[in-house]
Amino acid sequence: MASLPVFNIQKYCIHDGDGIRTTVFFKGCPLRCAWCHNPESQKAEPQLLWDAEKCTQCGACAAVCPQGAAGESVRVNRERCRSCGVCVRACPAGARQLSGKGMSPEEIVETAKKDLMFYEQSGGGVTLSGGEVMAAEPFDEVVRLCRLLHEEGISVFVDTCGMTPYERFDAIRAYTDCFLYDIKAMDPEKHKKWTGADNGLILENLRRLSRDGARLRLRLPLVEGINAEPEDVLPVIELLKEGVRAEKIHLLPYHTFGQEKYRKLGRSGQGERFGVPSPEKLESLAELFRQAGYSQVVMGG
Repeated sequence: MASLPVFNIQKYCIHDGDGIRTTVFFKGCPLRCAWCHNPESQKAEPQLLWDAEKCTQCGACAAVCPQGAAGESVRVNRERCRSCGVCVRACPAGARQLSGKGMSPEEIVETAKKDLMFYEQSGGGVTLSGGEVMAAEPFDEVVRLCRLLHEEGISVFVDTCGMTPYERFDAIRAYTDCFLYDIKAMDPEKHKKWTGADNGLILENLRRLSRDGARLRLRLPLVEGINAEPEDVLPVIELLKEGVRAEKIHLLPYHTFGQEKYRKLGRSGQGERFGVPSPEKLESLAELFRQAGYSQVVMGG
């Protein structure tokens, strides 16, 4: 049975779409946003997270590691580690965690169905996020997952960066109620500098989804000093005026939740140099949208 790379299923989410939702986080992403708050989602393969504060240096990991990637001087040798999970099971302190496992569409649906009552009462459902679900392989299993959820009467929202062949959007549109579509930066050079890729395909896919009648909500991750000034937001307003239809605009201020994850991945220093836009800054950006006639501006998810 084919499986999809999942690193978390979070229940009772209220910021990932309508109502109470179950958010499924997939591993693997075509972008490398410098401020990423889920760095363990970037690679599709399982990864070992090590919590130095929990580690008691008991040596249990070194005793069982088949690659010799754990020891007294270096608790995790990232070059040798194959993320097999043997040390995770041996660690008595819970200092080691394996991020990522394969789950079949059926397993994901069965997990989601446990909260059917909450979806029905709140108008919620399931949100597929990441990482980037549109980059998950095999993608025909993503299509099957969306179809199975749809057949169960469960609302499906897809949170996406848009960096994928449009054929993939076409394949799931019939089963998807709404796309939560990220815009990191409108300027192509700035986008490439901070995410590692040009935004041409992303913007073209957004325009095509709009033309094809998909429900869209734009999500703008805002990082102080990078993309949180009026000159960063005004091109988004122009995009809307050109015909892209979005039922809501979400302004998402940068947060520091990912910094601990970088340390656990052995990537200390990454994700720590960014600032959080002030509430006053966010309000001023929201007002730009309102002045342009777009009243559905939401602070946060």
